Amino acid sequence: GSEMCIRDRSNVKNIMVKYAASMEDVIAASKRIKGYGHRTPILTNETINRLTGKKIFFKCENFQKIGAFKFRGGWNAISSLSDEEAKKGVCTHSSGNHAQAVAYAAMKRNIPAYIVMPENAPKVKIQAVEGYDAKITLCEPTLKARSETLEKIAEETGAYVVHPFNEPKVIAGQGTAALELIEDVGDLDAICAPIGGGGLMSGTCITARDMLPNARLFGAEPKGADDAYRSFKEGKLLPQENPNTICDGLLTSMGENTWNILKDHLEDIITVDDDEVVTAMRLVWERMKIIIEPSCATPLAAVLTPEFKKLENIETIGIILTGGNVDLSKLPF
Repeated sequence: GSEMCIRDRSNVKNIMVKYAASMEDVIAASKRIKGYGHRTPILTNETINRLTGKKIFFKCENFQKIGAFKFRGGWNAISSLSDEEAKKGVCTHSSGNHAQAVAYAAMKRNIPAYIVMPENAPKVKIQAVEGYDAKITLCEPTLKARSETLEKIAEETGAYVVHPFNEPKVIAGQGTAALELIEDVGDLDAICAPIGGGGLMSGTCITARDMLPNARLFGAEPKGADDAYRSFKEGKLLPQENPNTICDGLLTSMGENTWNILKDHLEDIITVDDDEVVTAMRLVWERMKIIIEPSCATPLAAVLTPEFKKLENIETIGIILTGGNVDLSKLPF
C-alpha cells in the first residue's frame, strides 16, 4: 500500500494514509499493459460541449480490448501472478466486463478461468466470456449468491480469486486509464467516472491526486444503485441493497479498499436516473457515432444535471467512457 498525504475536508490538517494501491503501482501496471492493451483515443464533441457548457475530453475505453476498461485491472492482476499462484487458474464473479477481462487474460496466459455470473447478465457478455474458453457458473442475481458460489469454486479448484474491484492490482490497473488521459490532455479542472464497486474511480483518484493535485474528482452513480452516494453522505460504507437500474455494470457494493480511497478524494457523487442515463447514452451514439453501454453514460448524464452546471470554475473535464458491451437486442431506444 502507499502513503499519501491527504487534506481532510475541513482543510485543517494533513494526514498520512495508507491506501491499497499507490502511484508506483499504477505506473508498474501501465508498463505491464503496454503492448497488450490499447492506448484508447480521446474524443471531443462540439455539440456535447455546447450542451454542457464545458470542454469534455472523453477517454474511450469502449475501444479497449474486451470492449471495456476492465481489461486493465484484469490484465494487471493476472500478469503479475507468479507461476505458482497462477497454475491452478483464476476465478472471479462479475456481471460481464470484469469476467471478460479475467477470461481473456487467463486465456493468454494458458491457465483456466472460472467465472461466476448472475443469470440475468447480458447475453452478449456471457457469450464473450464463453468465447475466451472460461468455465462459467450461473447463479442467482444477488451479491450473496455471487460471493457464496465463488467461494465454493475457489475451494474446489484452488484457483486464485481476482476480486473485481477490491484487489489492489485491479485498482492499480484501472488507474492507468486516467494516467493516459492526463498524459494526453494535460491539465483538467475535473474528472468524472462511474462508480460500481469503485475500482475505476479509486484508481482514478490515486492517479489524478499525483498528476493533477488540484483536479476536482466526481463519481457518477445511478439512483437505482446509489450505495456510494449514500455511503458518502453518511461517512461510512453502506451496502448496496436490491439495486434496480439499467446500468448492469454498476450493481455491486463498494469494497473496503475502494471506499477508503473514494471517501478521501471525491468532492461529490452525483446520482442520475435511468431516463437521464438513456438520454446521455443516446446523445453519445447520435453525436459521437460510437457505441457505449448504459453504465458508461452515467458521468455524462451527471455533467448534464443542473446541479453540476451550477459548479463554478470547471471548464475542462475528463470523462472515462467505461465500455461498449451493449446487448443490441435489448436497446432502450
